[in-house]
Amino acid sequence: MQLQNNKILITGGASGIGFGLTKRFIEENNTVIIFGRREDVLEEVREQLPAVITRVCDLSIEEQRIDLYKWIEDEHSDLNVLINNAGIQNWMNISDNDFYEKANNEITINAMAPVHLTNLFLNLQSLKTIANVTSGLAFVPLSKVPVYCATKAFMRSFTLSLRYLLKPNIEVIEIIPPALNTDLGGKGIHTAYPPVSDFIESIFKQLKEGKTELTFGTSEDRAQANNETILAYFNRMNPS
Repeated sequence: MQLQNNKILITGGASGIGFGLTKRFIEENNTVIIFGRREDVLEEVREQLPAVITRVCDLSIEEQRIDLYKWIEDEHSDLNVLINNAGIQNWMNISDNDFYEKANNEITINAMAPVHLTNLFLNLQSLKTIANVTSGLAFVPLSKVPVYCATKAFMRSFTLSLRYLLKPNIEVIEIIPPALNTDLGGKGIHTAYPPVSDFIESIFKQLKEGKTELTFGTSEDRAQANNETILAYFNRMNPS
């Protein structure tokens, strides 16, 4: 992937990993578009990054995903990079009363929305790169976030197939973060983990090297693990 002079749409670009990507791509002389449900949050990003282009959109609603694509088609038809980053993480138990409701929302945002956006944006003649943000939890699940892990495993599988289906015309990249110091899953849960800035630095180094599977820290170990190693990880992460 070329790192300069792109027009890039980043889902979930207002916070966490998405904000880190947004900031760095702008610094690398790219045009970046992000969207979110709340105008006030988007305004905060614009105050920090005046060059960013924003639009209000609720990724969980199919009609709004279609409207987003139509707006891109009309106003930014030269967009050439789609980064499916947006995701939510629910810490929950299958016996919780609201488990199905939360699971349904998680599957919609983490899996169905990026699949739908990918299908829509392939209609853009200018599209050259699709990047999907998965997780080290795609390889070894954490039972406290069962649906999140399943959606990331889904996206890992989907990305592998997509890379095969779209070659050689469109490059497909998988970004595989480990736990980082973000508010994913709730404030304060991940404060002990590495900062997003370190992760972004590593990701851009790998992009410059031409890699299409980008890992960092423990996600590198898990992405390369065999079944025995994965089982050892699982037992360590999910003690009985």
